[in-house]
Amino acid sequence: MLYYATEIPVTKETSLSGRDASIETIQRELTAFARRARHKASQMHPGLTLVMYSMLDLMNERGGCRAADLAAHFLLDKSTVSRQVSALEKLGLVSREVDPEDHRGQILRPSEAGLVLLREAYEVRRQSFTERFTGWSDADLADLARHLVRYGEAD
Repeated sequence: MLYYATEIPVTKETSLSGRDASIETIQRELTAFARRARHKASQMHPGLTLVMYSMLDLMNERGGCRAADLAAHFLLDKSTVSRQVSALEKLGLVSREVDPEDHRGQILRPSEAGLVLLREAYEVRRQSFTERFTGWSDADLADLARHLVRYGEAD
């Protein structure tokens, strides 16, 4: 790292101009956010990964779904989804039901234990976000929410 005479560190971000520096900062912060999310997921339940938690959450949000729906939503290979769902089943967090529209298929839903885990995780997340945003104005929160939705819609 280089230093100016005033002892201010010169980083890659400070050597970039406006837009490029902002993109670098966003990338770094979103990567750190993802790492924290993975860590938090592992704290919720032994053996639970962020991918598994995200799948369980989507099953709940949709009122159940097929493995192919999970693969499409998360852009994962069907074999990867199969392994993740099997692990969720072994943890007792998922149940399978025959798809009433196609008896060859199965609908995946959170089990009662999975629903309890999701409720507890939701409360922990809500408290964590509430604490993080204590000093933020309502306008700042609304702006962040709007920007995150806009960012997500790009997919």
